[in-house]
Amino acid sequence: MADQSNDPLLQPYKLRHLALKNRIMSTAHEPAYSEDGMPKDRYRLYHLEKAKGGIAMTMTAGSASVAPDSPPAFGNLLAYKDEVVPWLKKLTDDCHEHDCAVMIQLTHLGRRTGWNKGDWLPVLAPSPVREPAHRAFPKEIEDWDIERIVGDYADAAERMQAAGLDGIEFEAYGHLMDQFWSPATNRREDEFGGSLDNRLRFSNMVIDAVRRRVGPDFIVGIRMVADEDWDIGLSRAEGMEIARRFAKSGKIDFLNIIKGHIDHDADLNEVIPIQGMRSAPHLDFAGDVRAETKFPVFHGARIADVATARHAIAEGKLDMVGMTRAHIADPHIVNKIRSGREAEIRPCVGATYCLDRIYEGGEALCIHNAATGREAIIPHTIPKTEGKVRNALVIGAGPAGLEAARVLAERGHKVEVLEAMDEAGGQINLLARNPRRKEMIGIVDWRVAELERLGVPVHYNSYVEEDEVLGRDADLVIVATGGMPQNPPLLEGDGLVVSSWDIIAGTVKPEGPVLLFDDNGAHPGMTAAELIANQGVELELVSPERFFAPEMGGMNHVPYARAFAKPNVRVTINTRLLAVRRDGNSLIATLGSDFDKSSRIERRVAQVVVEHATEANDGLYKALKPHSRNLGAVDYKALIARKFPLGERNAEGRFDLVRIGDAVASRNIHASIYEALRICSLV
Repeated sequence: MADQSNDPLLQPYKLRHLALKNRIMSTAHEPAYSEDGMPKDRYRLYHLEKAKGGIAMTMTAGSASVAPDSPPAFGNLLAYKDEVVPWLKKLTDDCHEHDCAVMIQLTHLGRRTGWNKGDWLPVLAPSPVREPAHRAFPKEIEDWDIERIVGDYADAAERMQAAGLDGIEFEAYGHLMDQFWSPATNRREDEFGGSLDNRLRFSNMVIDAVRRRVGPDFIVGIRMVADEDWDIGLSRAEGMEIARRFAKSGKIDFLNIIKGHIDHDADLNEVIPIQGMRSAPHLDFAGDVRAETKFPVFHGARIADVATARHAIAEGKLDMVGMTRAHIADPHIVNKIRSGREAEIRPCVGATYCLDRIYEGGEALCIHNAATGREAIIPHTIPKTEGKVRNALVIGAGPAGLEAARVLAERGHKVEVLEAMDEAGGQINLLARNPRRKEMIGIVDWRVAELERLGVPVHYNSYVEEDEVLGRDADLVIVATGGMPQNPPLLEGDGLVVSSWDIIAGTVKPEGPVLLFDDNGAHPGMTAAELIANQGVELELVSPERFFAPEMGGMNHVPYARAFAKPNVRVTINTRLLAVRRDGNSLIATLGSDFDKSSRIERRVAQVVVEHATEANDGLYKALKPHSRNLGAVDYKALIARKFPLGERNAEGRFDLVRIGDAVASRNIHASIYEALRICSLV
């Protein structure tokens, strides 16, 4: 057991009357689990899991909207509706049973949304300055808008108090409040523009109206930008002055500190860093605000590991440390710290699959914890089987195979893993060759460590054929043999191209000029292109899509786009590679258009690289099918209903057979892990 008396993270903290049992929180974010703008069961269970996992406070909503003209940009809760109250009350009551405080973030998005959402009302902002990220052209907010929205904030705060929440925080980075603060977005010449007093007028009106409504004892904080890090934006000096004023006002109970601006994806990446970027880049700045104001300060920006979080509290930089994406990866962090099991914490690898999905209109999913967001159907803690103990053989130690072995072992089955290569990881080992994405190996390392803890042997350099499987005493065989790169359909020239895998693995050296045709639109092609671009080789990246890498969200798009902004790189969209032929020492790539079949363009290059996902490596699976009880079939109805999905189809079969991951079809890491988890947790 961890020594609670000495661990800074496990020390209690008193925020006015609110006793927080430790120093770890989940900061406000929108997982987009809402239904009709309400935090129904999926939303509630997501937060409840963190409460069960020992967190001191969970901040709900990445910006719950206070008004209809702040329509949800990415699944935001609708705090302007009375029906939100009972849903939030149930969530809060459930979390309180685990001694977990609950707050919510309230906002008006201002220009950070779209007019063609919700009730199709005009987007507004202090001045008619467009935000590139959401692209709406806002109208200049009028006096009657201000009066109405101030009242909307007060109404929303009263609803949150009625729901039994422990408090609220205002959102003031990139949203309406701080759009008034920033010279970049406030060009007004009336009493709401110009001097800092004027630019703070709207925020003070809101705070005063809320305090009148909820009284002096309800906790009210603000998540605020204290330096936009922008030559035309809010300066550090003015940001610090705003923090000092709020701290001295007696109306605000805590500051949740942000540095940077978010009007564009490239800027957002600096505020919410992804893998390959510095850990906790704004922690020292938040500590400066705390030192300057002598006031409760919260902060969370890529504080993904316990050591960094512990340092933040021990050194007095923060009062509460936000570990938000870390809790998406593992909601039981605190319990594992408390019980001396830090090594078992599933790491956040910074892939930012969670946020990319949200910003592209999906829901937050962790790249390697498929239970997050699915708490109603998938347990985070795998229960022991109530049936017979199986002898399970897992073939392949990529992400799917490792997850299958882990889950089966947690269920209590006897498991053995056979891997053809000399190390575990499959395609993750390939993508981690990009120095910027080396943290992805954490997906593999954690599972290998878990298999060691669970006593599961992994045999490397073990290429398995049909006879060897039949010679073993297995009654469950999981085929996770992955896939191999395949060419896109070409009229000619199959033998003249090389794959993205060749480039990433370093088995083929880029020779310019290179034409890279990406007909997959995900990380493999982009990674190969980035590696080529960074070597200074002349590159044309060709995509048949109307924009490149459509399988990737905006946050992961940024570092690729940055690499492709180099003079040696050209990006061509809406164009398809049709054929390749040799001409002397060069290759001629014929390009065409799906929109004009008669269009033909030729490029003379030294090398053509192609990315067309993977072809299933399914030979072993097909050989084993006739020997299996279920003939390889998975009952999808049963699987979806969380019932045993491997029915008997062959009375003479010797084992149940399942194939998972890219051995089925080319998908992504999350799909492979989810497939392994959902099937093996039922066996």
